[in-house]
Amino acid sequence: MLLFLSYCFALMHRNPFASDVCCRKGSKNALQELYNPTQPEYANTAVLHQLRRDQVLETCRVYSATSRKRRVLTPGDLKHLVVDEDHEMIYCYVPKVACTNWKRVMMVLTGRGKYSDPMGIPPNEAHIPSNLKTLNQYSIPEINHRLKSYLKFLFVREPFERLVSAYRNKFTRKYNTSFHKRFGTKIVRRQRKNATQEALHSGSDVKFEEFVGYLTDPSTQREEPFNEHWQTVYSLCHPCHIHYDLVGKYETLEEDSNYILWLAGVSDYLRFPTYAKSTRTTDEMTAEFFQNISSQQQMQLFELYKLDFLMFNYSTPSYLKME
Repeated sequence: MLLFLSYCFALMHRNPFASDVCCRKGSKNALQELYNPTQPEYANTAVLHQLRRDQVLETCRVYSATSRKRRVLTPGDLKHLVVDEDHEMIYCYVPKVACTNWKRVMMVLTGRGKYSDPMGIPPNEAHIPSNLKTLNQYSIPEINHRLKSYLKFLFVREPFERLVSAYRNKFTRKYNTSFHKRFGTKIVRRQRKNATQEALHSGSDVKFEEFVGYLTDPSTQREEPFNEHWQTVYSLCHPCHIHYDLVGKYETLEEDSNYILWLAGVSDYLRFPTYAKSTRTTDEMTAEFFQNISSQQQMQLFELYKLDFLMFNYSTPSYLKME
């Protein structure tokens, strides 16, 4: 069954929420507070997020003008959109962009007192599907209502930094045996000449160059969609079909996250968890990983993630050898 989001493009304006959006408990909801801020100190923040929305909208406009691809969303496309009924918010989670901590926060927000400290929730528990309700679990009228009247947000990251982070986590950590078996063995079989039987069986020593070869191989894209950990934000969250009111960035994670919690009216008791993590993938680290990637494959890879670069205003990396 197709979900026709007829209101999507009508919503893509500077003040997209309609007059029939009701207030919770006699006060503004998060969506209204974003577009009509009551606190002067957040005026500059509101302008920043308007610029980010405009960037997405303009990229979608240009892309739709140059592409013949037209499609509508199905409920199955909405499985990454987590719904918070109490605070009237929808969060599209993107793996490798602080999604574990944001899922923890959403569990606190939707848990009705069951959870109070996000960091008290084990990481594996945050990823159990039944712990959070996603938009695809609603009827089409309910989906349309929530997309129209709830604050919708997502978090993005420099695409190649996110890609290297996904590679490091899924292919260089010994404990990720399920990824080694499911993807590593396939990558070794396709990309490595004279692979040993052990490598073909375990898939636990995939090189970054092999991973890139797998991603840029046309047969990979014909076979099945990319795994969510390296799928584009464009394909996971559908920002040209769904109007996101707020685009948070990994580079300003704490500031953007706490702004959302302020909009939701919970900042007096809930802050986004932060902690120093020395293993975080950085731009310098990403550049090192790309040193052994051929200019041809770099160009192919950039084309795969081009919309994410453009849509979220990330410049072409200076280390790329694009001819």
